[in-house]
Amino acid sequence: MKKYQQFIIAALTLSTFCCFQSNLDCAFGQGAAADQKPAVEGASERATGLQMADAAAAFVRSLPAEQQKLVQYSYDHAERVNWHFIPRDRNGVGLWDLNGDPRKAGEALVKAGLSAAGYQKTLQVRSLEEVLYLFEEGEEEYRRQRRHPHRYYITIFGTPGEKGLWGWRFEGHHLCLNFSIRDGEIVSSTPEFLGANPGVIEGGPGRSLRVLGKREDLAREILKACSDEQKKMMWIDKAAPDDVRGGGVVQPVVTEAVGLPFGKMSVEQQSLFRELLGEYVSSMPAEVVRDRMKAIEEGGLDNVRIAWWGSSERNERHHYVIQGKSFIVEYNNTQNEANHVHAMWRNLGGDFNLSAGGE
Repeated sequence: MKKYQQFIIAALTLSTFCCFQSNLDCAFGQGAAADQKPAVEGASERATGLQMADAAAAFVRSLPAEQQKLVQYSYDHAERVNWHFIPRDRNGVGLWDLNGDPRKAGEALVKAGLSAAGYQKTLQVRSLEEVLYLFEEGEEEYRRQRRHPHRYYITIFGTPGEKGLWGWRFEGHHLCLNFSIRDGEIVSSTPEFLGANPGVIEGGPGRSLRVLGKREDLAREILKACSDEQKKMMWIDKAAPDDVRGGGVVQPVVTEAVGLPFGKMSVEQQSLFRELLGEYVSSMPAEVVRDRMKAIEEGGLDNVRIAWWGSSERNERHHYVIQGKSFIVEYNNTQNEANHVHAMWRNLGGDFNLSAGGE
């Protein structure tokens, strides 16, 4: 009976998730066709940094004066580097404080910073808050305040425009997007963080949901395909660390790269590794993907390493790091009995455009 009850709860939860995501799409006019449209009408031929400027300026204009004061900071304000992925109070303007045109303008700005697939991924991450609201214990009012799919905040730094340096942030639980734009060009897109809790929702045959499942599966497939000699390089420890390093820290926490280098992988493993990198960068706009992959190639793809900690099996604690000369990816799935994913991409040249090199 207990197992049957658990199945019913999971099925209802998954249905709630799917219905809520559908409602998000409808509420913001974000159906499949709409997802192919530029964030600002007439922006399709403009560089993404300029589209962001158009969308950010339109968003600020849509707000009443009191909210404009809340959303805008100087570019060099300390708030710019005040980031984290935990559920907490944030500065800026929250989507849950917006309705009508301001809400649509806010979502349009978020879309300007993502690919179509990336935007859908952020909707899924946000929708999981509704699942946590149903699962967690405590007073209803507290749970509703803490777990809400619109408890995500937009903050603007500097003045959006075609010239000059400005930036923006979209952040809430398990979702952090940070951009800096100089003269219409994106010069920083990190730290970038996505999480998923629950990592897996099982609702029966054909009703399983894993928002970040590929990020786990592809890395594990590389490990499983290792020869004994490769495994000695890639599998660092049978115990996994409790979380990613550097959450909320201005610059990434980095140690000497360890693990299996791309240049010592089999053809099959290299194909899996390229797909894994693609899974991470595919959420970003084309210009960001181009710049990140160019930096990886220039830094030497053969020397990019992947290292694994923890169990090699599904539903057990595990962690991995991908590190090259220009970037580091950290992935962790250890909390809630290995059903709680944290994953982030950071720039070793300096997050937040705090170095001359940008991305």
